[in-house]
Amino acid sequence: MSALGTLTGKSRIAGVFGWPVDHSRSPRLHGYWLKQFDIDGAYIPFATHPSKLEQGIRALPSLGFRGGNVTLPHKERALSFVDEVTLLARRIGAVNTLVVREDGSILGDNSDGFGFIANLQQLQPSWRGAAGPAVVLGAGGAARAIVVALLDEGVPEIRLVNRTTRRAEEIAEAVGGPIKVLPWEARADALKDAALLTNSTNIGMAGQAPLEIDLANLPTSALVYDIVYVPLLTELLKAAQARGNPIVDGIGMLLHQARPGFRAWFGPDPQVTAELRAFVLGQ
Repeated sequence: MSALGTLTGKSRIAGVFGWPVDHSRSPRLHGYWLKQFDIDGAYIPFATHPSKLEQGIRALPSLGFRGGNVTLPHKERALSFVDEVTLLARRIGAVNTLVVREDGSILGDNSDGFGFIANLQQLQPSWRGAAGPAVVLGAGGAARAIVVALLDEGVPEIRLVNRTTRRAEEIAEAVGGPIKVLPWEARADALKDAALLTNSTNIGMAGQAPLEIDLANLPTSALVYDIVYVPLLTELLKAAQARGNPIVDGIGMLLHQARPGFRAWFGPDPQVTAELRAFVLGQ
């Protein structure tokens, strides 16, 4: 199955801007859906150096592209290179989805928070934001999207824990709301009476340092979510599962965040299935 099938002069084309971009699973993901819906279209990786990002984005309408995704390290800078930014993308402070509109203007949106919540609700449908405090580890772009999404879901308190406290404070100041910033050394204490623990860092990813956190204070009813998906079952999720906590792995966030863009560029609203998860993971 390929992102490139038999194309015609009417093909709908989108892609992903990244540097590097060869690790991206998005072409494989969108290629699956393009074939599933028998769409005359393609989704292409754009290896775009940061110095060429504005040029690349601004070229989309004149080349007839429907839009695209933006991945690392371009998400924040892309805000400046579109004609309009959604309120949600502005709150998150980053763009991951570009849509070329009928008049040739480019809309910048962000679906990372949508992907986070949709994955959570698919794997743990009984979860409710009002269940209690959420602990979020990390203060990068993913963390900010997750914090915004959790606040919109009615989480009463977010305990934001990061190795660099200042970065967490910047998120709290920018987003507003019931966000409590805690130092990295307090991560175990932060788990008391929490209803959700989310790792939004790359700690614990294959090739990275292990995530060291004592889960003793975490209620066994609390949901544990790791956005890392290589490996799919991280050491954090293994430890949580062993003590009886419900868990959510990270691959679904990647898959669900792609749905709004696919719908905007190609038409259908694709669904995330077990078969899709296995295909994108290469299993």
